[in-house]
Amino acid sequence: MRTVTGSTSMQSMRTAFSIVLSIAVALTLVLVLMGDADAKKRKKRGNPKYAAYVIDAKTGKVLHSRNANARRYPASLTKMMTVYLMFEELKSGRLKLSDRVVMTKAGARRVPSKLGIRAGQSISVEQAIYSLVTKSANDVATAVADKLSGNEVAFARRMTHKARQLGMRRTTFKNANGLTERGQVTTAADMAKLGLALREHFPRRYKYFQTRVFKFGRKKMRNHNRLLGKVRGVDGIKTGYTSASGFNLVSSVSTGGRRIVAVVMGGRSGRSRNAQMHKLIRTYLPKASRGSSRRLIARATSSAPAAVRVASASPALPRVLTTPTWPNRANDKIAERIGDAHAGSTPSEREIASIKTSVSASLASATAATPALRAVSQDRSQTLDSFTTASVDQKRKPVKKAAPKGWQIQIGAGRNKSKAMAMLKKARKRGGRALAGTQINLSRSIARGKQFYRARFVGFSSKRNAKRACRALKRKRFDCFAINS
Repeated sequence: MRTVTGSTSMQSMRTAFSIVLSIAVALTLVLVLMGDADAKKRKKRGNPKYAAYVIDAKTGKVLHSRNANARRYPASLTKMMTVYLMFEELKSGRLKLSDRVVMTKAGARRVPSKLGIRAGQSISVEQAIYSLVTKSANDVATAVADKLSGNEVAFARRMTHKARQLGMRRTTFKNANGLTERGQVTTAADMAKLGLALREHFPRRYKYFQTRVFKFGRKKMRNHNRLLGKVRGVDGIKTGYTSASGFNLVSSVSTGGRRIVAVVMGGRSGRSRNAQMHKLIRTYLPKASRGSSRRLIARATSSAPAAVRVASASPALPRVLTTPTWPNRANDKIAERIGDAHAGSTPSEREIASIKTSVSASLASATAATPALRAVSQDRSQTLDSFTTASVDQKRKPVKKAAPKGWQIQIGAGRNKSKAMAMLKKARKRGGRALAGTQINLSRSIARGKQFYRARFVGFSSKRNAKRACRALKRKRFDCFAINS
């Protein structure tokens, strides 16, 4: 008689395997069905970050609008305003394409996307523009802000003021690069206005936004705007992304006698954002007018209320503006997603020919907004100077005396005498030993019928001591420059 072993155990194993397999198939089916249900819910609910806007760039007619006035994080669309202000400086002659932008410590600490040069190294203004419109370099944006306004806080105030002048009433800027900060918001409609303004106000400079590749050292950096060269008629402008904002894009399109500006904000991915933009262009460009164009965005005055900026070659001709009050910056920054960071070589630093001047940010944040000042006139028939000098250390009352001579440093100017004096006293307190033996001085001047006061420290024994004191004040967030009267 033959004995068969294992038959019962094998049958049991087959049964158990069948049961496990059935359970696995059932679970997979349930998960698939649940995923489909979630996908349907998300589709029905929509993308809460999404906004879109299309405007006829010739007539101003709104061709499409969805959540266009809902506030959104701008991300790197912010750099459109940074570049706008650079174009403004170039047009006024206060800035040249060959001028140097020195990378500051604050800029070098920025998260990517960045050019990657070290603090103290420099690039030309034109290279800075290219890096902003192609690489979307956060470090360069901060360095530009430091150059034009002394610090990024003051530059952000100027950006916001300019936005108001351009009709962007629901936009507030907190930095020059677009990294997410609480309170830095915009709308799709406002970004369309900025796109229109860049092309209308600076038609010759606008070509920078058409750049597809920027060569820096041995590196070639492609424009993040992948629609350039791929979608007919697209000639700019700017992309942007942070985790808080989603994927943003402003596009200018001009072909067949028609011209539009389109905005997509809050895309779930770069690909879906680009596809949506392409769809908007296909749908609404044929509906745009072929007729004559008219100016849609009024040209804003260049006298923004943020601290200026760049003085002329002679320190005796500063352009100083007062600053309005805006909320303090928040620190909850979300890193911007990027392509490859660049770390190429850079030209050696040259001596900066212009001197940055501004009203102290600490004073501005504690006072009410005041109108912007015009440039100081040096025509003696239009300017009357009356000097008042006081010794803070001896706490004597101010006495009128002849205009002081020798090396001085100026920390700002304003139309309110008491505020200018308060700024001097605060600087005196923070300056410490660097200001020992000096006196504070208020120079009252009248230019074009308006009175203002220049806040200075006088009595320095040498140029070296004056510049040393100026460096000490800058470390305490007081901008200044040395002058030999």
